[in-house]
Amino acid sequence: MSAEASQTPIQPRHGVVTLFGYGTSIRVNRGHLVVEDGIANDRRQARFPRVGHGLRRLVVIGSDGMVSLAALRWLADQDASFVMLDRDGSVLATTGPVRSSDSKLRRSQSLSISNGAGLRIARDLISKKLSGQEQVARHKLLDSSTADVIAHYNAELPQADSFSTIRLIESQAARAYWSAWSTLPVNFPKTDLARVPEHWQSFGARVSPLTGSPRLAANPANAILNYLYCVLESESRLAAAALGLDPGLGVLHVDTPARDSLACDIMEPVRSAVDSYVLDWITRQPLKREWFFEQRDGNCRLMATFAVRLSETASIWRRAVAPVAEWIAKQFWSTTQRRTQSIPTHLTQAHRRAAKGASSETRMRVAQPTENLCPGCGKKIRSESKTCVQCGGPTSTKNMLSAARIGRLTANGPEAQAKRATKARKNVSASRTTG
Repeated sequence: MSAEASQTPIQPRHGVVTLFGYGTSIRVNRGHLVVEDGIANDRRQARFPRVGHGLRRLVVIGSDGMVSLAALRWLADQDASFVMLDRDGSVLATTGPVRSSDSKLRRSQSLSISNGAGLRIARDLISKKLSGQEQVARHKLLDSSTADVIAHYNAELPQADSFSTIRLIESQAARAYWSAWSTLPVNFPKTDLARVPEHWQSFGARVSPLTGSPRLAANPANAILNYLYCVLESESRLAAAALGLDPGLGVLHVDTPARDSLACDIMEPVRSAVDSYVLDWITRQPLKREWFFEQRDGNCRLMATFAVRLSETASIWRRAVAPVAEWIAKQFWSTTQRRTQSIPTHLTQAHRRAAKGASSETRMRVAQPTENLCPGCGKKIRSESKTCVQCGGPTSTKNMLSAARIGRLTANGPEAQAKRATKARKNVSASRTTG
């Protein structure tokens, strides 16, 4: 490394460390996990001890670098997970705490399509998904008509007697749901607008014009959504493996090479929570042009520094998918002959809390973006401020001039003149009486 290279420390945020750039290195040195990333001479490095490291997820964006077997063992010993994402957001690899699976559980999972359990699971998962979409449409988008349409499709699910019918209902509801998003404006700081393509300034269609599917988004809002869905998928994979399930053997999603269908099933009810997170972000805060870049084919990608911020939400989605994964495992387990034995709740610790008399329900808390950005220039400002000093100056001057004008008109208006005349008459009358 050049002597001019600068070293920046890496600190976990919400238990997540995200590495990006070139020459990424993950290894073990004298009992410490040593990680390094960066671009050119701008390097970052960190050493984590086995105690007090606060690391729950190690996320790597890209494939330029190395990770040692000793590092993977170090992460496994600490119950920390390793996630590798491609630069387009697709999940390349995940490793995490894996418990030995029960053969009866796996067998019931494989037989769920034929014994009716898979149909019940698929129907319930999509029902929860549509309920979440209805809430987003009604309370976030303020579109009651779309919410009523989704509720109507949701009401048809109990009569769905095949997987194809469930998929059809889901697709019809999705068409109405995403059409309500299409005209949603996406704001950028005024200083960035000259460099922002017109089709970036609205959510647009969920289907990309480049692929005919959501893959390879053509604007920032859809690119953010795709990346967060991939983070959610990685957490769903880890949850399935931690319960001893086969992540690739799904019930709703058909078997496809290089896809973990069960992980895609698990994440379905949580998608609306991701949608709500993105919706709150783009309606409350402007997006900065420097967070994105456009490839020559029009594909919109996230800059690594911005992808790091999105990866830090992994802990939110981990807590959200945990009860869903455990519920699915319980449904598989209910078809075995060992029904008297309850399945462990490694993810939510529901059994342990119930034994202590605490509530077994888990509530998902979705954090809002921490930064408050100026809509004029995009600079970070205090949470109680609406603009920065530079951008707020002309507005403040205009408001002061407007207030002064209103004050002059009020002071010289008929009502004010009548009050002054009444006061003057009272003063004259009082002076005469005194004299």
